[in-house]
Amino acid sequence: MRVIIKKTYEEMSKEAAKIIKELIERKPNCVLGLATGSTPVGLYKELIRMHREEGLDFSQVITFNLDEYYGLAPDHPQSYRYFMEENLFKGINIKKENTHVPDGTVKLEEVEEYCRKYEEMIKQAGGIDIQVLGIGGDGHIAFNEPGSSLASRTRLVALDEQTIKDNSRFFESEEEVPRFALSMGVGTILEAKEIIFLANGKKKAEVVAKAIEGPVTSQITASALQLHPKVTAILDEEAASQLKRISYYKFVEEAEKKIGRRLY
Repeated sequence: MRVIIKKTYEEMSKEAAKIIKELIERKPNCVLGLATGSTPVGLYKELIRMHREEGLDFSQVITFNLDEYYGLAPDHPQSYRYFMEENLFKGINIKKENTHVPDGTVKLEEVEEYCRKYEEMIKQAGGIDIQVLGIGGDGHIAFNEPGSSLASRTRLVALDEQTIKDNSRFFESEEEVPRFALSMGVGTILEAKEIIFLANGKKKAEVVAKAIEGPVTSQITASALQLHPKVTAILDEEAASQLKRISYYKFVEEAEKKIGRRLY
């Protein structure tokens, strides 16, 4: 795993946006896997700025989101479709029909088939070129809670108590947080050609260290990223503070700058 450590959240966000910009300029019809939550907001703001000030063109880009709360309509203020519209889609020239967020209103008896079709749409689009990920307080990616199979596919999942508690800050009360979600599986995520893994803040430091340097385990589903051949973890200094190999990561980053290309 390639680890890039930046001093601030803003620098971290700009580094991630730079990687995505390079992909879009190289492949205008690329497929992006997108995440929600507070972590990628800075990245999305920078992509909007690049579109408005530098002419970054999203007209052919296709997107697939990781997950959605089950039971929330797309226009619900806490739905992930609403989040994406407000934090990215409205600010760029992407076509609505090219944006895909799981539908949290699918009937229960139709969920399994819907999830199968969601994965099929990703395959028909050519697969995800870059998947953006954050990490939950319990080490989850998307809504793959502790204990999720590392081979799991898109499905209906029950949310962990820690996730419900963490996400209650976005709702008026903890009772209003949905207890279920539709989520890409770990296996689905690992099929992306490239992954950008973002984390910031001291409260994420312990779980980030477990994900990057700890054993691969279903109890920390983000640890499965160690199995992927092309992951770039972009962290601020606080999130990286418990990593044991910081000097090595900084050495690799400096070496890459000197030779002008990635080492791995």
